[in-house]
Amino acid sequence: MKAFVHIGTELKYTDIEELAIGKGQVKVKLKVAGLNHRDLNIPKRRGESHEPLVLGSDGAGIIEEVGEGVEKFQIGDEVILNPGLGWGANSDAPPEGFEILGMPGHGTFAEHIVIPEENIEKKPQYLSWQEAGVLALPALTGYRALFTKAQVESGDTVFIPGAGSGVATFLIQFAKAAGAKVIVTSRSEEKRDKAIKLGADLAIDTHSDWKEELKQEKIDIVIDSVGKATLNRSLGVLKKGGKLVTFGATTDDEITINIRQFFYGQYKLLGSTMGSTQELREMLVFIENHQIHPMVSKVFNLSEAQQAFDFLSEAKQFGKVALKI
Repeated sequence: MKAFVHIGTELKYTDIEELAIGKGQVKVKLKVAGLNHRDLNIPKRRGESHEPLVLGSDGAGIIEEVGEGVEKFQIGDEVILNPGLGWGANSDAPPEGFEILGMPGHGTFAEHIVIPEENIEKKPQYLSWQEAGVLALPALTGYRALFTKAQVESGDTVFIPGAGSGVATFLIQFAKAAGAKVIVTSRSEEKRDKAIKLGADLAIDTHSDWKEELKQEKIDIVIDSVGKATLNRSLGVLKKGGKLVTFGATTDDEITINIRQFFYGQYKLLGSTMGSTQELREMLVFIENHQIHPMVSKVFNLSEAQQAFDFLSEAKQFGKVALKI
């Protein structure tokens, strides 16, 4: 089958052998896959490897074959993939052995995938294939950060640095659906305008003086995925006793904070990553109840995956980048 893989030190669109289906597994003919920043980082993390690895964590398609013992699904079912392997019930942190599709096992940038039955869910019928294919990882990440960790309430003000990421576009819609006020930042005027159209109440320039711009606001929650470049600035506008949830670091991993300022401010710093199957199912009910649609920025063919990677790495997107298979 055709796939986009990491092999040696290269990314390559090539032919690879399909995996055989086993007990409790299904084979899905993928129609759309979604890119995430995780995919950009995997080649660096893997280093040189002579074994081809199919990249990609998100996808949606149609079940083509079912293995022995599969009971809840049948051939022809339209499904989305749950990229989190080995995290069923909600818990404070992922259990030992938790993995994500696309490393160390094969991912979704291929014509087919073989995956355990517990890692598929029925495709929300109101979503297009493009929307369904980019949904699970970013929406689940945003859902856990906002609801499980931050425990957002109606009337809260939520501040999101970096309005254009896929997770941010879900956070805007989730927070508004929960009755919160939403403030975002972006260096791009075009992205700030799109964020307002999506539902954000205020969008400010990332390079502006945040304290000055937000001096009339009471920020209850910050959801940050940028890391070093924004975390201290975010703490500077968070109300005393407020919550800062971090789930990523698109800038440097390591940061320095003024610990005295932090404990005098009584801030709550919370880490988050993706989410459990339980939360994924809650999220699917939530988006259907509120008719929330993923923002698809651009669609490439699978054979154009390298161009899609370049587009994402240059931060040109507002929302998600999809691969049509």
